[in-house]
Amino acid sequence: MTPDEFQAKTAVSRETMERLRAYAEVLVKWQARINLVGPDTIPNLWQRHFLDSAQVFPILPPNIHRLVDMGCGAGFPGLVLAIMGVPEVHLIESDQRKCAFLREAARVTGTSVTIHNGRIEQVAPVAADLVTARALAPLEKLLDWAERHLLPEGHCVFLKGRGVEDELTVAAKEWNITCERFPSLTDPSATILHLKEVRRGRAQL
Repeated sequence: MTPDEFQAKTAVSRETMERLRAYAEVLVKWQARINLVGPDTIPNLWQRHFLDSAQVFPILPPNIHRLVDMGCGAGFPGLVLAIMGVPEVHLIESDQRKCAFLREAARVTGTSVTIHNGRIEQVAPVAADLVTARALAPLEKLLDWAERHLLPEGHCVFLKGRGVEDELTVAAKEWNITCERFPSLTDPSATILHLKEVRRGRAQL
């Protein structure tokens, strides 16, 4: 996928596209020094990482004020969503070098984000109305971590792979969640989960 194909697919503005291009350029430069994303994904960066993150934007609940991206790594999906217009984005990442990259990417793209260098379970609660994560951990663990940072009526949006149904079954033993599934635009075996009414108890799947 080319940047132009990405723009056609997402219909982002020219200004947003310029900022995303700047993000991609600084990522490629830093990738030569630290491992931000899988090296084999660099040739297909716009589909594997940028579109994979941007596809979350249209399914976000309305009136999101504060988003937490747990274990954001190189900034996917949190930094992409911030560039696309989510107002207050918090990026949690334990790797100091990746946090340095995130600060530089935020600077060159002119994006206001809050970067927390620490473990998810140790960062002070953020009180977010949306928590996201991508390729981070099994769903049961994500919910354990998210509980710390999520407002009582908050939502979770998680990008999951082919084992999503098994993960939902395991999570249902401890969590009561209302779950909506969306097919991934970038991987036919992947699913985006939109979870709400997240409570400890049995799930309504």
